[in-house]
Amino acid sequence: MPLRNNNRPREVILSRYFPQYRLIAPQAHSGLGGASAIIAQGEQRLVLRHHHDLRAPASHFRRQFRALKRLPADLVPKPSFYRQGWMAVDFLAGEVKNDLPETLPLAAMLYHLHRQPRLGWRVTLLPLLEQYWQQAAPDRRTPEWLARLKRLRKAGEPRPLRLSPLHMDVHAGNIVHTASGLRLIDWEYAGDGDVALELAAVWADNGVRQRLIDDYAALAKLNADRLTRQVRRWRPWVLMLMAGWFEVRLQQSGDKQFIALADDVWRQLHTKG
Repeated sequence: MPLRNNNRPREVILSRYFPQYRLIAPQAHSGLGGASAIIAQGEQRLVLRHHHDLRAPASHFRRQFRALKRLPADLVPKPSFYRQGWMAVDFLAGEVKNDLPETLPLAAMLYHLHRQPRLGWRVTLLPLLEQYWQQAAPDRRTPEWLARLKRLRKAGEPRPLRLSPLHMDVHAGNIVHTASGLRLIDWEYAGDGDVALELAAVWADNGVRQRLIDDYAALAKLNADRLTRQVRRWRPWVLMLMAGWFEVRLQQSGDKQFIALADDVWRQLHTKG
């Protein structure tokens, strides 16, 4: 049976397109997710990644490549190859730390991203929220979850304060501290959206988030109170997105850690009313 183009084994891709490279990390934590590996030729290193999520259309993987091609090298690992469901990008030499950077350099990096030309496709949360509801385990689909989903559907997503390219998965594990500055990896969820949504989605506690908002507002010449209010409008959407993602990962993997993670987000939503 012939192989599907988007499912070529790694060995076939390596022998055909990278015959001079050697495999040095078969399963690397590259911040790119999925079946990632590091290959090298002399001093040059690349991260090779496979389109691994069969539920997601191949076009989503191609969009990541397009985003990386369009964005500057002082923000992203530059892509060099896309074929048959595989992508290669430059390996970023640096450190992935356990904690976020200080809020001022983090705000500066995000503001730099948000000043880039738009990518051409929108980040829309409601379809994802509904997809997560459908894909979750039936015994985890509670009346409260459904009621919250219906309220968000009725309210509609907040009107953007400022429309820009977003990364949409900013946390410590997706930031590489290189000798020339901070870089963002894992662009799976990138698209155009409200800058306040990006700030609402940063994995940070409320105190850090508020300092980030204040620093960002000063850089972007936005009113800090107005930006804070907009971030708060987005937070229920982001929390629902997180809870739904954990629920789907629980259903897919059976890993019980996702119960605790999902339940923690549900508690946050319940506390916020």
